[in-house]
Amino acid sequence: MKLNDLKPPEDSRKKRKRVGRGDGSGHGGTSCRGSKGQNARSGGGVRPGFEGGQMPLSRRLPKRGFFNRFKKDIIAVNLEQLRKFQEGSIIDADALLNSGLIKRKGDGVKILGKGDIDYPLTLKVNNISRGAREKIEASGGSVEVI
Repeated sequence: MKLNDLKPPEDSRKKRKRVGRGDGSGHGGTSCRGSKGQNARSGGGVRPGFEGGQMPLSRRLPKRGFFNRFKKDIIAVNLEQLRKFQEGSIIDADALLNSGLIKRKGDGVKILGKGDIDYPLTLKVNNISRGAREKIEASGGSVEVI
């Protein structure tokens, strides 16, 4: 058997509907659009969400509050959670993700100062609070804001 001998199974390929090609085709006349009306016209039809002039659902439902499209998704991690790591280890977003401390990277990771750490760590994060930075540097670690 060669590639040029391959054929699809019988009746697995359906012919496409060619409308407006005469009455003998079965799709002539109104070309399967019905008679008259907005949807039968060229360029006809309604926009998504249009309900025939009835007040659309999106306008009937009450709206509350404000949704900020530009809000940053910053993931917070406390110092006490960093005790999972060995002394002298380098901690970045990937390391936090692999350890299970965070579930996603979001738009950045911020280290907060809750808890204490008594051994040096090297942090490479997007943000860090002043208290957390002081505690890390007091224990002999270093912080790099990326």
